[in-house]
Amino acid sequence: MAKLTDPTRILVVGGGYVGMYTALRLQKKLSRKAEITVVDPQSNMTYQPFLPEAAAGSLEPRHVVVPLRKVLRRCRVITATVTRIEHARKIATVLPSEGEGYEVGYDLLVVCPGSVSRLLPIPGLAEHGIGFKTIGEAIYLRNHVLSRLDLAASVTDPERRRRALSFVFVGGGYAGVEAIAELQDMARYALRYIDSIDVSDMRWMLVEAATRIMPEVSVGLGAHGRPARRAQHRRAAIHPFGVCRRRACRTQ
Repeated sequence: MAKLTDPTRILVVGGGYVGMYTALRLQKKLSRKAEITVVDPQSNMTYQPFLPEAAAGSLEPRHVVVPLRKVLRRCRVITATVTRIEHARKIATVLPSEGEGYEVGYDLLVVCPGSVSRLLPIPGLAEHGIGFKTIGEAIYLRNHVLSRLDLAASVTDPERRRRALSFVFVGGGYAGVEAIAELQDMARYALRYIDSIDVSDMRWMLVEAATRIMPEVSVGLGAHGRPARRAQHRRAAIHPFGVCRRRACRTQ
């Protein structure tokens, strides 16, 4: 049991936007009165709204992340996953990427682990889909798109070429719409150096369960985010539910 003279032990579960700024303010105000521990599987905080730009190469990856240990100099940062919280004992179990888990005690607990990608009941999504929550996934997605262009330019089988040039994004919210737009622009730029592929050969499909994309905003504002409203898609026919009939950018 902690003595009255001991510093208050504060455990912050999650090192995302909320967790990092909570710990940052706590260390400024309670630097000598508290021991602050931050636990997160990632050693950095990611500005997720900038992930599409990082995936497309518009921003360097180092400009999208903030190293937790660099910012939280007066905090203890543990790169691990919290697997169990026993609030009656004021104990949390953390599990590093390698090795065995161990317990971390606390007096005050802040729980802000953030969100995870929803795996909708779409066959094959969990097995073959690429997440879009971390900078590593953004870079992997960029490399994957470029590798598909290379494959399409290197094979002679029309079916394999068609599959390589088909890109499906699941989710028509802010992240999905911006990601498909940024990566399509990147792919169009890359085709300047690949003579054997035309822009019309690519198929970009956006799958959204709702009747329109960007359901977080009003209908009028969401209409401006339709891929077909982009300058290069002005001639595309628009379905009442936001389905772009153009082959180069099709939403369903």
